[in-house]
Amino acid sequence: MKKIILLFTAFASITLAQSRDPDLILKNVKQEFSTVKDYVADIKIKVDVKVLKVPETRAKIYFKQPDKIHIESEGFAMIPRKGLDFSPSSLLKDKYSAFYQKEDFVNGIKTAMIKVIPLEDKSNIILSTLWIDQAKNVIIKIESTTKTNGTFTIILNYDSNNKFPLPDSMIFQFDMSRVDLVPNEFNDRIEKKDNKKTLAGLVGKVYIIYSDYVVNKGIPDSIFEEKK
Repeated sequence: MKKIILLFTAFASITLAQSRDPDLILKNVKQEFSTVKDYVADIKIKVDVKVLKVPETRAKIYFKQPDKIHIESEGFAMIPRKGLDFSPSSLLKDKYSAFYQKEDFVNGIKTAMIKVIPLEDKSNIILSTLWIDQAKNVIIKIESTTKTNGTFTIILNYDSNNKFPLPDSMIFQFDMSRVDLVPNEFNDRIEKKDNKKTLAGLVGKVYIIYSDYVVNKGIPDSIFEEKK
């Protein structure tokens, strides 16, 4: 009986230690997402920005490992292209240092809060904080500070019925004065009105809903080639 108790205690200690190992936590997340070779999904985009009136838009998104993304939209779409690339293979593709900070709760879900610092100068990101649901090995919140685009936050929600680690909705929050999400036609209008002061301190939000996923059916590389 004592041996069983000792074995159980040792196992519990190992599990606890692993749950606080940032590299192992991130490895598990990447391994979970590696089951997604590619996907196509319909997305509905709603923009909440006080200084702009943007119609709700529908688009189609294509993804292929490791970090290829293509978006097709009829008409105007204000889309956070960096925010849509939530794949761990893209977020963690360069060398980095990771630190376990603490256990935290996001929307009632217990997460491991991990700080990730890129080690290469080419990265535009200075620091990212990831909130990871270890029960499912998925990222449910990202907060990144960049060199040129300020700080942005992504909150991801997952459908428990989806067997793949893909979100059914996302909220992308950004600093209007720093993040380049506004298309040229609006940039021109903002410059004419000298709205830099107006935009300072304003927070914009983009709500994205995913539907009709088609996963691992194969996507040709030609889809991701830039059309001249």
